[in-house]
Amino acid sequence: MPGPAPDSPRSSQSPAPSGTQGDLELELLGLANALYNLGTTVINDSTKERDKPGGGKQVGLRVNEVVNHLNTIDDMAQHIKTMIPLQVLTEVDNSRNPMLLTRERVERAATENQFMNGKIAAIDSYRKYLNEALVQNFPELEEYFRARPDEIQPGMMSAAADLVANGANGSMHVA
Repeated sequence: MPGPAPDSPRSSQSPAPSGTQGDLELELLGLANALYNLGTTVINDSTKERDKPGGGKQVGLRVNEVVNHLNTIDDMAQHIKTMIPLQVLTEVDNSRNPMLLTRERVERAATENQFMNGKIAAIDSYRKYLNEALVQNFPELEEYFRARPDEIQPGMMSAAADLVANGANGSMHVA
């Protein structure tokens, strides 16, 4: 049996999962092996070994093995509830490795994450500059803007907003 692909999610030494999904995986490995054997038999039949007696019967036997594996997989599919995204199946049909799709999605998520982190940093920077400007123009608000966000108590920011709205010398109403 051929070894696993280099980008296989699991090495050949680790056991298949238990239960129906493990049985299905083993059946799929058997199908891959049967297809490989069919391919080598067809190549051997079409070259030097076709003159040997009984050579043509081997292809029929190999085809029957493949059909039996496909039949077993079809029967097992009735008991599997795992959904496979259509895009993954499309990638397989187009002879592309679905792991590339996963890698592209992870790279896209990382890029969007970097973009959002940049937005957050920009907002934090703007908030810092705004707080500094407010403290310069309204020194009596400094205690509200110098406090860390986890130290701000309920009503503290509304009191600061009231102070700004009423002016530096206006009355302050604490909620």
